[in-house]
Amino acid sequence: MTKRYLLFLLISLGLCSNAGVDATAQDSGRILVNVNLVQLNVAVTDNKGRYIQGLNPQDFIISEDKIPQKMATFEEGNGPTRSLIDVAPPPAGAPLMQAATNPAAPGQSYRSGTEQQGLSSQLNGANVFILFDTSNYMYRGFAFAQDSIADFVRSLEDANKVAFYSYSRDLSRAATLTSDRSQVLRGVRSTVAGDDAALYNCLLLTVKDTAHYTGRKVIVVFSNGPDNASLVPPEDVAELAQSTGTVIYMISTQLARDEPVSTAVFERMSKATGGKAYFAKSWRDEARAFASIRDDLAHLYTLTYYPAANQNRGWRRITVKLAGKDLQKYHIRTRDGYRLQQAQSSSGFAPVSSAELDPK
Repeated sequence: MTKRYLLFLLISLGLCSNAGVDATAQDSGRILVNVNLVQLNVAVTDNKGRYIQGLNPQDFIISEDKIPQKMATFEEGNGPTRSLIDVAPPPAGAPLMQAATNPAAPGQSYRSGTEQQGLSSQLNGANVFILFDTSNYMYRGFAFAQDSIADFVRSLEDANKVAFYSYSRDLSRAATLTSDRSQVLRGVRSTVAGDDAALYNCLLLTVKDTAHYTGRKVIVVFSNGPDNASLVPPEDVAELAQSTGTVIYMISTQLARDEPVSTAVFERMSKATGGKAYFAKSWRDEARAFASIRDDLAHLYTLTYYPAANQNRGWRRITVKLAGKDLQKYHIRTRDGYRLQQAQSSSGFAPVSSAELDPK
């Protein structure tokens, strides 16, 4: 237990603290992080799971530790980023589709010039990290899984950047974050089946990588079985993902589904970060799961805010609700909080093995 606590403490010292933070480069291998912008990726669906489009900023109510928050920017899907700072809200009762059909609605405006372009370049699209299980669980169906991942990479919109990692006992960064799809596809095809599965070790290291980026950050995990080699508990990984604003989607085969502990962990971890868990019985189910994630990314609302004064220096609980009786029938999915952390150092992007996780 002491070893696990020390392990998590050592790792957390290298992590940024929240989605949408400003990261200022310092000397080599170090970054200074100021938590002054919180980003939320929000899915809104009806009772049948269909996405609700065309919502406006005034349709969302955000609170942090029950303290009301003022939205700073608003974005739907990969659409333009709308700045709401020092701009009056749109008139009450505005039509639902107004944001999609008339983004420059009365009472709202866009920032112009380089300021708006810089904001849009940070928030538009998503940074998608794919983490592929190449452990000895993957001997069956390996080629089908590669095909599903390759199709997913090709299907992502141009606004998204993609990284491809694989894991067994160690983490391999086959393709770091890039807009070059061919580089990612080469990484996918170069993978081979390997050793035991240290999923939570390697997922933690992937979350650490996402902390270097602003904007929408997503990890898509493809796992074929339970974790049998990690040193860190999945609860620590989930909390760090929440605190860096990283959404985790889990795709696993029926082999993991048959292991109740893994099923519960995968579902709990994805839900805590605002993502989803999928359990595929066949390669067709795998393809459908990747398609569902692609659709989710295209329909997420991205909301940001500068936190109001709050004395809480630990875990901060976030609540997002829809305003008005007409919208109460819809469902919201997003992360439910983050842990405030001090600016810390980071080890950068050198190749990493799970041996780094051992404090000895």
